[in-house]
Amino acid sequence: MEKVLIDTDVILDFLYDRKPFSEESSQILSLCETGKIKGFVTSIMLSNLYYLLKKTAKHEKVIEHLKMLMSIIDVITTNKKSVLEALNSGFKDFEDALQNFSAQNNNEIHVIITRNTKDYKTSNFAIMNPETYLKTIQ
Repeated sequence: MEKVLIDTDVILDFLYDRKPFSEESSQILSLCETGKIKGFVTSIMLSNLYYLLKKTAKHEKVIEHLKMLMSIIDVITTNKKSVLEALNSGFKDFEDALQNFSAQNNNEIHVIITRNTKDYKTSNFAIMNPETYLKTIQ
């Protein structure tokens, strides 16, 4: 089973039903739910999701969404090594660097699914938007 890191924007597309991106995001999360792929996020991403969702929904609703998400995906660790690598990397976005190096130190993930592919120019991973990823696994 392929293991992928799912970027925050993809999850937000699904949760906010942001058209036209929500369809592909829904398909990615459905693949996780059915066990065809193993999806991962970082705890930092979950914190950011909570913060962003809380702007438009009550605490209880946000927690409900995050629990649903946790029922179909897993969380990778962001440790000191990942943070130091992110700080010393050429990434322009620190959050993306944290995600990249957390995934890299996981040793099982080989793909990052994001709509912000340009933010991962210096990554050693296969970086794909949801549409491209879905085409590659069909």
